[in-house]
Amino acid sequence: MGGTESRGGTSISVVADRSLVFWTLCSVLLPVFITLWCSFQRSRRQLQIRDIFRKSKHDWHYTDLFGQPSYCCVCAQHILQGAFCNCCGLRVSERCLRKADQRFQCKEIMMRSNGGAHSSMPHHWIRGNVPLCSCCMMCKQLCGTQPKLCDYRCVWCQYTVHDECMMDCLKTEECTFGELRDLIIPPYYLSTINQMRKEKRTDYEKVVPYGRKHWMPVIVLANTRSGNNMGETLLGEFKILLNPVQVFDLSKITPAKALQLCTLLPCSAVRVLVCGGDGTVGWVLDAIDEMKIKGQERFIPQVAILPLGTGNDLSNTLGWGAGYAGEVPVEQILRNVLEADGIKLDRWKVQVTNKGYYNLRKPKVFTMNNYFSIGPDALMALNFHAHREKTPSLFSSRIINKAAYFFYGTKDCLVQECKDLNKKVELELDGERIALPNLEGIIVLNISYWGGGCRLWEGMGDEPYPLARYDDGLLEVVGVHGSFHCAQIQVKLANPVRLGQAHTVRLILKSSKMPMQVDGEPWAQGPCTVTITHKTHALMLYHSGEQTDDDASSVSEQDHVREPTDEDV
Repeated sequence: MGGTESRGGTSISVVADRSLVFWTLCSVLLPVFITLWCSFQRSRRQLQIRDIFRKSKHDWHYTDLFGQPSYCCVCAQHILQGAFCNCCGLRVSERCLRKADQRFQCKEIMMRSNGGAHSSMPHHWIRGNVPLCSCCMMCKQLCGTQPKLCDYRCVWCQYTVHDECMMDCLKTEECTFGELRDLIIPPYYLSTINQMRKEKRTDYEKVVPYGRKHWMPVIVLANTRSGNNMGETLLGEFKILLNPVQVFDLSKITPAKALQLCTLLPCSAVRVLVCGGDGTVGWVLDAIDEMKIKGQERFIPQVAILPLGTGNDLSNTLGWGAGYAGEVPVEQILRNVLEADGIKLDRWKVQVTNKGYYNLRKPKVFTMNNYFSIGPDALMALNFHAHREKTPSLFSSRIINKAAYFFYGTKDCLVQECKDLNKKVELELDGERIALPNLEGIIVLNISYWGGGCRLWEGMGDEPYPLARYDDGLLEVVGVHGSFHCAQIQVKLANPVRLGQAHTVRLILKSSKMPMQVDGEPWAQGPCTVTITHKTHALMLYHSGEQTDDDASSVSEQDHVREPTDEDV
């Protein structure tokens, strides 16, 4: 009996142990299996969403949180996350994405041809998620005030209308393209041009959209990698207001290809808005010079700037501000482009020829819009670019970038790597040699601003100095005693060493290696000869609104605003 009881007790304990092991494994493995299953389903769902995005005619983007109260255009439910179209503004939940893609048509960049020419098109209404503070075009009352999917918006003219005010006549009414009609390329215009190209006709200037006496279509070129990374958001906002064919992402297409759209538009009517830093503007202006080489002078556009970079000195000089952070609505930016005045900007050729008896390398050639320098500011730019290339993710903010420049400038104040520059270089202005005082840097200016907002040639403004312009074919040449002197000039506690003005500047680096830069692009340079000569003019747009007192006085002195002539091209 005792043996039987012991065997029975052993079997019960074994069963208990197995049961414990089983439930322990279940408690451990079940969450793992659930996590893996959820991960698999999430990956599968993301693949399906990407597949829809890839095949769709909508410009879908996914967001984890909408910036304002949003409702699904299919099920009308309130949604916190989901997809939105960057072109027509549709918003949809994840589960309704496929239905929305099939049911709703996006903005047409070009009207489908049905055998005849078009000169107008009806409204394209989208229901719900109307802009805040928008008014009904019929009753003039606020739209979108109810917490549900309600009211309509036309994706072209941006007019809104209440559900109860929507009438059948509005659904077929001709769209006027709203306040920005003079900047928008209508879809029917492109369909007409396409038909003319098939017929091998090139007199596009005869095709002007109906009712557009002052049509000045704008092309938006945005660099999504510039400065504070606002380019991606701006691309979507411009696509909502304009024809998506007018908006280009420079990370996906070169300016040279994007500007070929100018050849399909009326001569001397196109305006280009460059969203980026001064480097992006220079890239676009180089592409415009290529158009001149190709014999496309009559299609040359005028260029406006939306400053997204770190320095933005050219933008500041032309009245577009020192930096954009979303404080001005995109609609107002487009109004500013429409109202801006045409001017011309000098562009300069910088040729760097290395010294040496057996030097067979070709001279390096740059195009300068802003300034050339040798010395401490070029050293700061060189250090900044070296570190940004190693860790680009750390330099994605305008504030961080300026803090880095401050750090390198403070370091140079202590080290003084560029001292005794006057013993290492010779300077000639229009063939006349200039006696140099004790300097650490020389800066050759084409524009009034330098170093992220400093009026270098003006200095403290307490001394008489020759008038400086960006369209007179003259360069201003100044010297600085070091990084600390540069900082003093920026806060108007010191004046620069004004060396003179000239049409041609020649600088000879006799010995050692020195940092140089052209428009913020730095490099270390050995003994060489640098020659700066006038290259061409660029047609730019000047914005005269919201000036500072310094800007206003400078503008009134220069009397810069005028219409460009044929010689400017």
